[in-house]
Amino acid sequence: MSSEIDLQALTARLDTLAAIGAIEHGGVCRLALSDADKLGRDQLVQWMHELGLTVEIDRIGNIFGTRPGSDADAAPVMTGSHIDTVATGGRYDGSYGVMAGLEVLRLLNLHGVQTKRAITVAAFTNEEGVRYMPDMTGSLVHAGGLPLEEALATVGTDGSVLGDELQRIGYAGALPVGRIVPHAYIELHIEQGPVLETEGIQIGAVQDLQGISWQRIEITGQSNHAGTTPMRMRRDAGYCAAAIAVFVRDLAKRFGGGQVATVGSIELHPNLINVIASRARLTVDLRNAREPMLRRAEGELAQYIARLVHEESVRIESTPLARFEPVRFDPRLVRLIEVIAAEQRLTYMHMSSGAGHDAQMMARICPSAMIFVPSHQGLSHNPHEHTEPADLARGAGVLLEVLRRLADE
Repeated sequence: MSSEIDLQALTARLDTLAAIGAIEHGGVCRLALSDADKLGRDQLVQWMHELGLTVEIDRIGNIFGTRPGSDADAAPVMTGSHIDTVATGGRYDGSYGVMAGLEVLRLLNLHGVQTKRAITVAAFTNEEGVRYMPDMTGSLVHAGGLPLEEALATVGTDGSVLGDELQRIGYAGALPVGRIVPHAYIELHIEQGPVLETEGIQIGAVQDLQGISWQRIEITGQSNHAGTTPMRMRRDAGYCAAAIAVFVRDLAKRFGGGQVATVGSIELHPNLINVIASRARLTVDLRNAREPMLRRAEGELAQYIARLVHEESVRIESTPLARFEPVRFDPRLVRLIEVIAAEQRLTYMHMSSGAGHDAQMMARICPSAMIFVPSHQGLSHNPHEHTEPADLARGAGVLLEVLRRLADE
């Protein structure tokens, strides 16, 4: 059996899934546990059954489809990702890894290949963290990093409760969380950045993943007239929010290297042109591949906020939303990806990931690694997200051979 992927079969599944929650310009809105997510899950489960997989759903809604191996006592090899999206997402983020996993199992079935270990394709709940925080909820609960009951009680941005929504859409499963502990976990994903395309490289062997620090900052000042209040007498929550946004941008430039910082959301109250804002709420996303540097960035932000409180006579409260340390993936698996890419005469390079992925949670419980393929112009979380079909096939071909070898160990 060769590592030749049926590109038509792979893209057909991707196209079908992208039609569920489709938005303009080819994008997808399939927020976690929404009606669109339910329909996407239903389609995924149908495909798993058609492939003869054993389908299990755990109590946080993670979906597992397993093709048995000859040794029923051996831990399975797992692949997969997620099928939820951001509100203005693309068709490949997450979904590509799950659909490629199904294509691998379809080919193994077609050629009658028996592996020693079972192979499981997983779709984890709420990877994006848009509707419910933290992100990567399903894999985090699976890996024991977040208690199930705490996750089920999470209140979403729309006021819904995660556990209630799981029940509503019919995906509050019976499988105890964490029951499946893999021999290894391999996640295939689009890069979501410009490096591979810019360098002309076909495969990324991901060796590490940045740490992530999310926090919500709420500022309380005082509303007043925009024309009659002297600047020196203002308690301007809007100014403080803007100052924090500028500070974290400058911080990232000053730190250099892999430090990034983003203010992705700002809300002002009363949000009127001629009224000084009395309240502001913003989010700060800090990331760095080095834990000491990430801690330093958090510390400098905390010091700056304390200074604003003193200088601007406002009250500021910071609430942690998510905090994950940097992850180094299993060196043996990273090397295996490189070896197979070389055997298939593909160009490859070591990479770091700036995005969060389910693989960073799975790395807590088993050897894990990731395979990247190029993203056109580095775009992701964008309706114009695109990866060339040939690159989709190459990545899936590498995944196929990696899974075959791991499943025969």
